[in-house]
Amino acid sequence: MSKVIAVANQKGGVGKTTTAVNLGIGLANEGKRVLLVDCDPQADLTKSLGYENPDDMNITLSTVMQKVIEEQPIENGFGILRHAEGVDIMPSNIELSGMETALVNIMSRERVLKEYIGQVKDNYDYVLLDCAPTLGMLTINALTAANEVIIPVQAQFLPAKGLEQLMKTVAKVRRQINPNLKIGGILLTMVDNRTNLARNVSKVIRDTYGRNLNIFKTEIPSSIRAAETSAAGKSIFAYDKSGKAAEAYKNLTKEVINSGKARSKHRSDIIR
Repeated sequence: MSKVIAVANQKGGVGKTTTAVNLGIGLANEGKRVLLVDCDPQADLTKSLGYENPDDMNITLSTVMQKVIEEQPIENGFGILRHAEGVDIMPSNIELSGMETALVNIMSRERVLKEYIGQVKDNYDYVLLDCAPTLGMLTINALTAANEVIIPVQAQFLPAKGLEQLMKTVAKVRRQINPNLKIGGILLTMVDNRTNLARNVSKVIRDTYGRNLNIFKTEIPSSIRAAETSAAGKSIFAYDKSGKAAEAYKNLTKEVINSGKARSKHRSDIIR
């Protein structure tokens, strides 16, 4: 079965797009079929994968969502791009900001993205949704379409403080729209363990949320090389494969795969 994972946090600059790109390509490196969906009008994921002028693209996520709204058929593979590192991409551009506004007046507005994902997900093992740094209608659509959400959190005080608001949104989506939505895990990013602040924030998050939620064992280190990958249009694996950030994302990939195996085994045990 395909797994749909939203990478979400309403706080910007916490490593959502970097995580979506490198987790996606990490999964592809493990032989998985992966679709990356750019759900942000700023198109950071699209640009991070080397598509420098997304506003010039004729077909983007906004296009296919409009087709869903108008109940038009969507051909298999329509608008999906193939990246050299083995992942497929549904790109985004500024037109998606207009879709955010249009969704407000549409029936079943929370489920438009879910309907599109439902048409393509059987072609993939993993679909990763890179969410905008807001809790607006596009992010609600992503949480409605997802099986689980991964929450990157920068190891600093204020980004960690914003977790509570996102948790409330996830809980509300689960209660009202998507009862199957799970929190796949909280991922600590931009961690500089040379500082007491990063160590303290990491401890607070693990102590506060670790009893009830998965906190990934892997922590993504602060890395200039990782920050440079966006401009290079490559993943960390292609840009600096022997670096500490590449090793961290490789470990995160294994955690995500193994957590899926554990859940599948648990479901099989229940059925038996």
